[in-house]
Amino acid sequence: MSQYTVVRDYDYPIDEVWTVLTDPEYVAQWTTTGQGGRPDGFAAVPGTKFRFIGKPTIGWAGIVYCEVIAVDPPRSLHYTWRGDKDDDDVTDVKYLLEETANGTRFTWAHTGFTGAGGFAMSRLLGKVRRKMMTDGLPPVLAAYHATRLA
Repeated sequence: MSQYTVVRDYDYPIDEVWTVLTDPEYVAQWTTTGQGGRPDGFAAVPGTKFRFIGKPTIGWAGIVYCEVIAVDPPRSLHYTWRGDKDDDDVTDVKYLLEETANGTRFTWAHTGFTGAGGFAMSRLLGKVRRKMMTDGLPPVLAAYHATRLA
């Protein structure tokens, strides 16, 4: 079974990081970085079914189907992730937020990929997530933080 984990530290309080990760107004601003998809119908509420809509490519319609499984604000979020084909694996995405001396540590773990195709997909998605969390999330966090100081 394949998986990927991305960990980043941000110099912002845990409640601010949680808001940017889970408020639909902000989620679309950072998930579209690095060819990620924009959320459609997302809410950090267990049972919520939503989609990420990206740019279609050969062999992929550009839609990922998800369902929120568990939420423990401001510490964790768990949702399922399935591609647009009926036989695609259902995988698990978990966000873990931990307070640090300088702010918040955010861990994104995506598990449950199987077979050679799953291995390739975990590699591709890991690359996209690293870009999102390195290039996409920091400016959204900075802008949100600035509004809180105003």
